[in-house]
Amino acid sequence: MRTDTPQTIYRKDYTAPSYLVDTVELGFDLDPARTVVANRMTVRRNPASAQREIELYGEDIELVTLRLNGRTLGEGDYVIEGTLLRIPNAPEEATLEIETICVPESNTTLSGLYTSNGSFYTQCEAEGFRRITYFPDRPDVMARFTVMLRADKDKYPVLLSNGNLIEEGDLDNGRHYALWEDPFKKPSYLFALVAARLVCQEENFELADGRTALLQVWVEEGNLDKTDYAMQSLKHSIRWDEERWNLELDLDRFMIVAVGDFNMGAMENKGLNIFNTKFVLANPRVATDVDFQGIEAVVGHEYFHNWTGNRVTCRDWFQLSLKEGLTVFRDQEFSADMIGTNTGRAVTRIDQVRTLRQAQFPEDAGPMAHPVRPDSFVEINNFYTVTVYEKGAEVVRMYQTLLGRDGFRKGMDLYFQRHDEQAVTCDDFRLAMADANGRDLTQFERWYSQAGTPVVQAETRWDEQAQTYTLRLVQSCPPTPGQAEKLPFHIPVAIGLLGRDGRDLPLTVDGKVHGKDGATTAVLELTEADQTFVFTGVTEQPTPSILRDFSAPVILKHGYSDAELVHLFSHDSDPVNRWEAGQRLAMSRLLKLAGQVAAAGNVVDRLDLDDTFVDAMRKILVDDTLDPSFREQALLLPTESMIADQLDVVDPLAIHLARQFVRADIGARLRTELLAQYDANQTPGEYSPDAESIGKRALKNLALAYLNAAPDEASLALAQKQFDGATNMTDRVAALSALVHARAPAAADALQRFYDEFQGEALVVDKWFAMQAAAPTTDVARVRELMTHKAFTLRNPNRARSLVSTFCAGNAVGFHAPDGSGYGFWAEQVIALDALNPQVASRLARAMDRWRRYTPDLQAHMKRALQQVAGQAKLSNDVREVVSKALAN
Repeated sequence: MRTDTPQTIYRKDYTAPSYLVDTVELGFDLDPARTVVANRMTVRRNPASAQREIELYGEDIELVTLRLNGRTLGEGDYVIEGTLLRIPNAPEEATLEIETICVPESNTTLSGLYTSNGSFYTQCEAEGFRRITYFPDRPDVMARFTVMLRADKDKYPVLLSNGNLIEEGDLDNGRHYALWEDPFKKPSYLFALVAARLVCQEENFELADGRTALLQVWVEEGNLDKTDYAMQSLKHSIRWDEERWNLELDLDRFMIVAVGDFNMGAMENKGLNIFNTKFVLANPRVATDVDFQGIEAVVGHEYFHNWTGNRVTCRDWFQLSLKEGLTVFRDQEFSADMIGTNTGRAVTRIDQVRTLRQAQFPEDAGPMAHPVRPDSFVEINNFYTVTVYEKGAEVVRMYQTLLGRDGFRKGMDLYFQRHDEQAVTCDDFRLAMADANGRDLTQFERWYSQAGTPVVQAETRWDEQAQTYTLRLVQSCPPTPGQAEKLPFHIPVAIGLLGRDGRDLPLTVDGKVHGKDGATTAVLELTEADQTFVFTGVTEQPTPSILRDFSAPVILKHGYSDAELVHLFSHDSDPVNRWEAGQRLAMSRLLKLAGQVAAAGNVVDRLDLDDTFVDAMRKILVDDTLDPSFREQALLLPTESMIADQLDVVDPLAIHLARQFVRADIGARLRTELLAQYDANQTPGEYSPDAESIGKRALKNLALAYLNAAPDEASLALAQKQFDGATNMTDRVAALSALVHARAPAAADALQRFYDEFQGEALVVDKWFAMQAAAPTTDVARVRELMTHKAFTLRNPNRARSLVSTFCAGNAVGFHAPDGSGYGFWAEQVIALDALNPQVASRLARAMDRWRRYTPDLQAHMKRALQQVAGQAKLSNDVREVVSKALAN
């Protein structure tokens, strides 16, 4: 944990590294209590820097020896200030030899070199390599690494590092060694090693150029039966990158290693991806459909980093979205292509929009708001955010929307041609897109530099006599911390017009015919604060379908009538906007009902849900021409957090009661239709995670949830029967959740049976904790009780997140208890986690960063809890930055 004074780092202060590193030779004598690291590197002065000091970083390591060109340096030859070691008056070229000692078994931060279940693993992004050895630990210093690993052969029979295995053999005293060489330059954050007792599934895979690569998925013994889907996903990822982007695997082997203690989802270390077990281990018995989908996406994401992140990396951490936003877009496209149908692509797109609305838009409107390319940070780990990742992916997607798929591909080709094995910036990517297509994208840069979610106000007018339809778009962006005024963005607005019969109308905009081959969507480019577009030849009053496929991450405001929304919900040819119309219909009801509940003192009394909305939901539910996966998405109500985001003053209990009323009313009034769909969407036979089966299970289990939102004996019996007879984890979890949320008498017994059967499966036990943490009946006392369970530990990030984070971020009723007990619990756990793992603690701290939006009584309790955390004498930079910004704004 850092106890030095937090310092703000600014993008404008970037300076080139004083010295570059050409080669690195690392030798590890691995021991949990005392690992000795020998580091020999060749360095040379950077001609782009006027500085003559070598700057190295080290943290929580013991410096044993430091030699420069063979001469041992004394304390007067170098200076250590905090984490920075400086060697003044260094020669133009030098060989540095450094010996350090670290203690992996004590490293609970899981950053650098640490042990998990008695084995060695690393995590070096963003600044973990400095916990291993002194090094210019910054992404714009790229070098070629050779790594020698030595360890006890019986305890650690598998020794892995980046690149290609050169040599391995036995040593004296029961030890052995492995020598690895990475032929490509990489920054230190991509270094990795694993020393463990593992088993692997491996295959030889023929690449497009005829070479054969060895693919391996390494796991702990007993988990080999859960690796097949990860292997299949890896092969699909390699083939897709070849076919879609002409990008090939550039190593002789590619390895995935699964570890149970990991702060992130996975890490793209060159050739040696280290994964959280959550995104590797799966079979029908232990993994849900969502788990299978997550594995495919994350395996793809980390593999795609081989080019977008590894071969071309980011110059500095402010450019993080250069690799992450781009690679999220690539994994989104991969997942959509794996489904292969238009509806499948639309459903994945709806999932992405839901994530933006639920997580990224609130971040944009809170004290931690920052641009996709931040201007400053105190702790870089705090900027692995939905803004950098998901909004960053939206920025990349807008290039494709503006330039077309072929134009975007030309930009990507030029980007790799210009910058292979370089550390570059977001501007370099934008310039490649612009130059490849002959476009001026100067204004588009504002998506990188301006924080906040733009608001687009749409006004429309049809002139029957002139047969024109006028669309006026006015854009604005609210103030965010440090940015009071915003300039207009370059916003692609995809639009279609629906006629009275629900069909798309042909489009001519400002004299230009849009759409070819029957296409009926136009992409308008909104570049001014106030801009008008005129459609001609419009012979009937249309209904506008604006922002099709969610063509930009903005908030669209337009005074749609209920009749127009029902028309779009019933007919829009764009599935994303069809879903969006249903969301707007639902949100207007939910906001009205939440207001009524709050006004009545959080008493549900005399509430009413109109027939217009219920009938619209019924029509979607029973329309068998629609894919089940789309119907499931269309029938999902906006979440409680999305409702809260629409309110100036948030009363969490009122929102919860209103939403539960709507769910129960739908469950009661559509009972016959829900039962029919439950029966029609069974998936008998062997489990398969294919898109069609996943869609059927999703719709069936949503029907079960609605039926048990207004439970009776029959609906509870249905859930119990499904739980008892489930042949896959998806159906089992859905049934158990229905019983728990319905407060069924049988829920306690079902929970115990579930635990008894799966107590040996860590990822399933995480689900068991999370289901209980999210239940509206769970309060602080129950969470504290669960924390005493023999299976619970704060030291494992997955387990801490499953219970503590799920309760604080996903249980509005329990967490926002009127007496403030939830906030007191939050403060205790943030402080406790910060002493163990600041990254996990800072994520939990974010649960309170928008405290000023709640009712006055809740605000007072939340402020006290924030002040309690902020008042700690020893607090990591990770947590201090979050709570300080929350209290300051």
